[in-house]
Amino acid sequence: MVLVFEDGFDIGALLTSNGIDMSELELVQRWDTTDFLDHIRDFSPEVLLLDHFIPPTKGLEVLQQLNIAVAAGEITRPRIIVGMSSASMANERMVQFGADHGVIKFDLPKLPIWSNN
Repeated sequence: MVLVFEDGFDIGALLTSNGIDMSELELVQRWDTTDFLDHIRDFSPEVLLLDHFIPPTKGLEVLQQLNIAVAAGEITRPRIIVGMSSASMANERMVQFGADHGVIKFDLPKLPIWSNN
């Protein structure tokens, strides 16, 4: 299960159009971050993709609040968390706060995680 918080681009289409086989993956995209912890808890994703600049709660804040909830035992951390933005500095911040990868959004299909799922 892949859970995506991205408000500007269809991530499933981005991955598919770049040759990623999605037949074995369930991808759910949320176009805003309303009730983000509930969605993460309900879906229990293996992979969590976070847009840095998504409203109403930016991806970095989602990650920070997720970290707190995981530390408190309220939620299980996704196996892989990816910060994705068009700004490399934003991606670096996501990695500093615990994302496993930070990537320019359009380079997402190049991550090796797609061959491991």
